Amino acid sequence: MRFVRPLAAWLALGLCCVSAAASACEPGPGYHTPSNLELAANAPTIVLAQVVAGELDPGGDPFKSTVTLRPLESLKGPLPEGDIALAGMMLSRDAGQELGMVSSPYEFERAHPVSYMGACTRFVFPLGTTALFFLRIDHEGRWAPAGAAFSRWAEDVPGRDAPWVALVRLYLRAAALPEGERSALLASERAALLAKADDPVAQLMAADVARQLAPSQQPGDAFAQLGSEEPEVENAVEAALRRMRQAAIEAGN
Repeated sequence: MRFVRPLAAWLALGLCCVSAAASACEPGPGYHTPSNLELAANAPTIVLAQVVAGELDPGGDPFKSTVTLRPLESLKGPLPEGDIALAGMMLSRDAGQELGMVSSPYEFERAHPVSYMGACTRFVFPLGTTALFFLRIDHEGRWAPAGAAFSRWAEDVPGRDAPWVALVRLYLRAAALPEGERSALLASERAALLAKADDPVAQLMAADVARQLAPSQQPGDAFAQLGSEEPEVENAVEAALRRMRQAAIEAGN
């Protein structure tokens, strides 16, 4: 059984009702998509993991569908024991192969394309893919994405030494420093990457480091806002996504 009708409605909401979707994904005044440095600094757990299974809810509720991750390496926080189940996610074989594209290994600014199809966060994964996941424990004690809307919380990577993994390791080093020392480290690493003039990947990585050095064009810190929520209260992003997904489900019924 596939979620053909609910999923079609879900995507239609994002593709055909852009203004409504944008409003639903807005966590509050002053929100901005977290930078990669903010994402690394604020995620409690960052793991390299493989998607090893997926299960649809027999009742057709996409909130209860899951994908299962097998942690391979921890970049931040203890390596989780055993597999991790993420609710509200599905395999591309169930959602539709057209949504099963993997992340470009040379894109470091934008999130996975599915993030821009209405749900505001990636929720479809190919079986067997390896990705870098930014995770947290939600108010119900379950593993959940640590990234806000349109963040790079789950991007496919070809391996442990992938450019995106290297950048996240750098941002974790920077985040561990006193704020006044972060810019110096990032500037130094950017200069080293720029010196590799014949390496186009190094130039793309340098461009992303430069984005972390530049001041935000929008006020506010998405993660400061999310972190201020009480643990037992659903945070603004969760609430917004739930409202939009539920509206999509109802539209398909």
